[in-house]
Parts: sequence; C-alpha cells; structure tokens
Amino acid sequence: MNEEYETRFLCNSAKEWRKIGVEQLRLSTIDMTGIPTLANLQKGVQFALKYHSLGQSVYVHCKAGRSRSATMVAAYLIQVYNWSPEEAVGAITKIRSHIYIRPGQLEILKEFHKEVTAGAAKNATYHTSQR
Repeated sequence: MNEEYETRFLCNSAKEWRKIGVEQLRLSTIDMTGIPTLANLQKGVQFALKYHSLGQSVYVHCKAGRSRSATMVAAYLIQVYNWSPEEAVGAITKIRSHIYIRPGQLEILKEFHKEVTAGAAKNATYHTSQR
C-alpha cells in the first residue's frame, strides 16, 4: 500500500525480494488521504487468498500500519468471513487498537462488501438452479 517514495531507500526492492523467493504485490495508495480503489482491494484480497490456499502467510503493510493496510485486511476479512465492514474493522481493532479507518476508506469497504455479498448471492442462485 506504500508509495514508491516511501520505500525507495529503506526497503528491499521487488527484485531483491524476488531473489529470496518472496513475491511482492505493490498497490500504491497515497498516505493520510488516500483511499484504495475497489480494483486494488480485489487484487490484494485475491493475492492473499492465493497464498492462504497454499498454506502460506501474507504480510500486509503500509508506512504506519494504521489505515491503508488495515483497510486491505478488513477487505480480506469481509471476503473470507462475509463480515460487514464494521465487524471487520472491529476485529482488527481488538488486535491493533491504534488503527484508524478514515470515512472514505470505510465507504470503499462498504462498496467492497456489497460486491462480495452480490457475488455470493449470484453463486447461491447459480448452484440452486443447477440442482
């Protein structure tokens, strides 16, 4: 979720991570005021689901670990557990009490939730009609 300028001198590059077997997905979102796009939330969740299915972990981070990364983790929880955005944020807050989901980030999580629940309803209808 970091911007290129936030990691240019302090972190390994994607190429350096790849050399040691770590795949990196960079989904840039401006710090403090940025709201991840719906497309980036989907990409991030699919990336995490891919590695979860392989029995591996995914490390989600931004510079402070308060807003951008918490928004992505909330989207993952919404997808996996079909939680509301408020339930997902509440679960994260119990573990990391200093997170801060800004109003715009909560709105994009609500959009993501609508998409997830619409997809689940569509799948349920498809499976029911196949019987």
